[in-house]
Amino acid sequence: MEYKSSEIRMFSMLGQRGVFGVTLDKLATENDRIFALSADLRNTSGLDRFAANYPDRFVNVGIAEQNLIGVAAGLADSGYSVFAATFANFAALRACEFVRHFMGYMRSPVNLIGFAAGFAMEFFGNTHYGLEDISALRAISNLTIISPADGLETVKAITALVDFGGPAYLRLTGTANMPVVYKNDYDFQIEKSITLKEGRDIALIAAGSMVANALEASKILEESGISCSVVNMHTIKPLDTDVLDELFNKKLIVTVEEHNIIGGLGSAVAEYLSEKQNTPVMLKLGVSQGYKKAGGYKYLLEQNDLLPRQIADAITLKLTR
Repeated sequence: MEYKSSEIRMFSMLGQRGVFGVTLDKLATENDRIFALSADLRNTSGLDRFAANYPDRFVNVGIAEQNLIGVAAGLADSGYSVFAATFANFAALRACEFVRHFMGYMRSPVNLIGFAAGFAMEFFGNTHYGLEDISALRAISNLTIISPADGLETVKAITALVDFGGPAYLRLTGTANMPVVYKNDYDFQIEKSITLKEGRDIALIAAGSMVANALEASKILEESGISCSVVNMHTIKPLDTDVLDELFNKKLIVTVEEHNIIGGLGSAVAEYLSEKQNTPVMLKLGVSQGYKKAGGYKYLLEQNDLLPRQIADAITLKLTR
């Protein structure tokens, strides 16, 4: 299906969480295998329309994230294409053992949706920020982890996951009115990163909400004569190592993520580089250790030096050391 510019703008306005509900509802009209579950978050997860249109294919398990995974696994093993949605921190931490058992060990093809990852919950505070979800889930065998860059890529990822055969974790970041990364329709493939910009000096590798910020940071750096490649590493596990191999001729590799710097995209890239010879220096940008004050989304990014100017400044400093 090809998407028009008006639809792409709408996806941006809805944000990734809103896009999830709208997309799943639309796909379900043509596919009666699609089944959705929520942990007492029918409206919050954007599934209110889906639940109203397909009441026999929706289950609200209540405030019981561990049961969410168990029920989803049973349905997935029965032949349904299952999407189980809850907040990213609850999906990864409260239900971690169940994800490990059912999705990892048993390979039940569940599509686990962790929405409001990163700082999207704003004033709800640290209890609701999803900053360790990749760290917790990346170590689980057989689990694919995807973090789309914008609304359109969220649509693409959900569409691909319907017949993917999982298990998979879809990490939804950002808030409503997200920046548009893809202004035109394009080809999306799970496990295949996308090079958005070519440059000779450094490579910025980003995922989720930080792809747009990495692109803006690259423009700032270009003004100083620093040529940047920008790679959207939407699939964090498994990494697109073929693309990483092509970046070994850069002066510096930079990862940017709205996630703790321990265990996330940066750690995954660093682990791969550590096995190779003659690789460039690497800089990991993300959320530092500690629990800071709650606030608005932009304020929280600023506290963690994740705004475009701050990203550019950190890279410039690293290059001059």
